[in-house]
Amino acid sequence: MSIRSKATTAVASAAAMTLFAGTALAASPGAPGAGDPYFPEYGNGGYDVSHYDIRLNYNPNGDQLSGTTTILARATQDLTQFNLDFLLKVKSVRVNNAPASFVSDDGELTLTPRGGVRKGQDLTIVVTYADTPSAVKDRNGITPWTKTPDGALAIGEPEISSWWYPSNDHPTDKATFDVNVAVPNGVEAISNGTFVGQTRQINGWTRWNWRSTKPQATYLTFLAIGQFEIRQYAAPNGQPVVNAYSERLGEHTDAAKSSIERTPEVTEFLVENFGPYPFEAQGGVVTPDLGYALENQTRSTYDDAFFRRGANTYVVAHEVAHQWFGDSVSVHHWRDIWLNEGFASYAEFLWSEHVGEGTAQENADFIYDSYPADDEFWQVLPGDPGPSNVFHGAVYDRGALAVHALRVAVGDEKFFEILKTWLAEKRYGDATIEEFIALAERVSGQQLDQLFQTWLFTKGKPAEAPGRPADAAKSLSVKAEPKSRAKIQLTHELLGAHKH
Repeated sequence: MSIRSKATTAVASAAAMTLFAGTALAASPGAPGAGDPYFPEYGNGGYDVSHYDIRLNYNPNGDQLSGTTTILARATQDLTQFNLDFLLKVKSVRVNNAPASFVSDDGELTLTPRGGVRKGQDLTIVVTYADTPSAVKDRNGITPWTKTPDGALAIGEPEISSWWYPSNDHPTDKATFDVNVAVPNGVEAISNGTFVGQTRQINGWTRWNWRSTKPQATYLTFLAIGQFEIRQYAAPNGQPVVNAYSERLGEHTDAAKSSIERTPEVTEFLVENFGPYPFEAQGGVVTPDLGYALENQTRSTYDDAFFRRGANTYVVAHEVAHQWFGDSVSVHHWRDIWLNEGFASYAEFLWSEHVGEGTAQENADFIYDSYPADDEFWQVLPGDPGPSNVFHGAVYDRGALAVHALRVAVGDEKFFEILKTWLAEKRYGDATIEEFIALAERVSGQQLDQLFQTWLFTKGKPAEAPGRPADAAKSLSVKAEPKSRAKIQLTHELLGAHKH
């Protein structure tokens, strides 16, 4: 796909060269990627985004999306041009109120602003567009945008924004968001953060307005459109709770509500373990058609199949834990995914202990015994799984074993101090596994290199489950599992499809 504006790139480039001629400044194009070793094309260089204002119109009849996204940013270098990540058909682009030439090619929207951009200069970037998102595929032939019988789902990891708004699509460039979506009357549009009201329009449509005031990664910004029952109330801590249930849940409706309505309770429990909740709102969305659960900031979204066996608070604990591990503290590179999934999976162990359905040690023993030594599971390294295995079961299950190994090694007091210190020091930022290991050693006063080398970076099954005495009888089996494991197994069964 290649789209060019009427103003040619050559003319704009010449203007930029004129601006920077005769100066000592080394102006150049911004990088078309953020430098992620796993996904080099994700994100961009040369600027930092502070806010997205996404204003859309969506017609479920035909999956027609149109709108304008306004991006507030600041240049981090002198720029002749810079990129946004975007796949839809662009109508126009303006940079600081002047029309800018642009070229759209395979997910890279390259902008050439008139006269170039100086380092430190504030940018207001306005992109107007229209397309049919479900018909647009990336270079790998996939789309995370899901057209549903009554609307659409813009939900995905590690990418989704390119199918509904232009962005600097990497977790290292977080921003605040306003998401405003007009849909036909009687259709609901749900997104992140706080619901700030509806606006009835004269054309028989209603605009839904959502605001996220804390730093938020692009892939955690979502949109669910369709027929939903929405429940709003205040959590015990006073925060707004917004839960939404697709009207197509059928027999899963009550089990879903029995799980998601306990989100404030689960959040309250995790606050005790992790420290203050980092965001301004809580909630969840349950819908068919998704195939997995995803920790969209403030409002995780769940496939209804999680509740086919009844209430499932384990998946709620997993996704709410991500509000700390993954959302507040995000990966620096996608190779650091254990910092998200290992700790969210371990939150299920903590919840299991809390509700009396199996201790963390019993759950660790069960996982360890579930995979034979020759299973491919033990060949995937949670600390460096590779781009094709970012969401492999080993990142979740062996990742949780690594967390438990840390708990056993340092003891409960230091373990929870490590977690709270990590989440406080890295709040609203991004981080690497190596930074976590260094902090764990600093807080515990112990040398932990061998522990993490064994559980995160060495192929093969470790000699023993963490915390199990070497001479203990290996009596746990699938027939003698802790009660929580049926729920946790279902969590991983669906989260195996976490990517799209």
